[in-house]
Amino acid sequence: MDKRRTARVSEAVREELSEIINFEMSDPRVKGVTVAEVSVTPDGRQARVSVAVFGDADQQEEALAGLNHARAHLRHQLAGRLQLRHVPELTFTADTGMDATNRVEVLLARVRKNKRGPENSSET
Repeated sequence: MDKRRTARVSEAVREELSEIINFEMSDPRVKGVTVAEVSVTPDGRQARVSVAVFGDADQQEEALAGLNHARAHLRHQLAGRLQLRHVPELTFTADTGMDATNRVEVLLARVRKNKRGPENSSET
């Protein structure tokens, strides 16, 4: 895959995982998890998913354990939602590089980007 396709696939996987984790999973360990970033390998077979968990280290470990437990289910859900030749294997890691202020800024930028459609692209 070229770099643009890899970036598009990474963003699509991030959006779908965010929706599945936040709205469709009932595991209490993964409540409050934010999918910060997804990096798909150029061959599309592996994806490193960085997740941010509000709370202490124990809550982070519990959330990662819950996500790792649901890894096959999440991959199956992605296969049904995305038209990909290979649905990537998911590897979850804790995102410790972003503080709360940066996390809010990133989320606001994503909201602004999603609001700006083809009809609103000329507005700033």
